[in-house]
Amino acid sequence: MMWCKRRPLFAAVLCLSLAAAAGCQKNIPNTTVKDTPENRAVITFMENYRNAVESRDVGALLAMAHPQYLDDNGTPAGEDDIDYRTLQTKLSSWRERVSDVRYEIKYRTITREMDRVLINYRYSASFRIAYDEEDQRWSRRIGENQMVLVYDDVQDRYYVLSGM
Repeated sequence: MMWCKRRPLFAAVLCLSLAAAAGCQKNIPNTTVKDTPENRAVITFMENYRNAVESRDVGALLAMAHPQYLDDNGTPAGEDDIDYRTLQTKLSSWRERVSDVRYEIKYRTITREMDRVLINYRYSASFRIAYDEEDQRWSRRIGENQMVLVYDDVQDRYYVLSGM
C-alpha cells in the first residue's frame, strides 16, 4: 500500500532526472567545447597547429596561414600588425632563436560568426631561447588567445586568418 502512495513522487523524480540528463551537453574531453563533428574538426586542426609549434615547423605553420593573414595584435596602431609576409619573417627568426618548445592548449570555446570560426583558448608555452651560442635560457608564457579560422570549401580545409 505504501508503494502506491509514493509512486507519483517516484515518477516525478524520475521524469525530472531524465529531463535534466537529456539537457546536459557533452563536451570534447579535456575541453569546455561542445562535442560536435564540426568542433572536433576544429580541435584536430588546432592540435596539428600545436604540434607544428612544438616541432618548430615553420613550413607547416605557414601552410596553415591564409594568404590574407592579418593580426593587429590588439592595438589600434598599424606598426605592429602582422601580415602573411611579416609572419613568414617572424617565424623564420623565431625558429633560429628557439631550440626547444613545449606548448599546451586548453580549449575554452569555439564559435562561428558568418564564415569565421573563433577559437578561444588558454595556452602555456615554454621556450628554450638562445641569446648567444653559450647562453640558452627557458622562458615561459601563459595567456589567453583567440585564433580566427576560415574554411576553404575548394581545398576542404581550415586556414588561420589571425591569432598565430
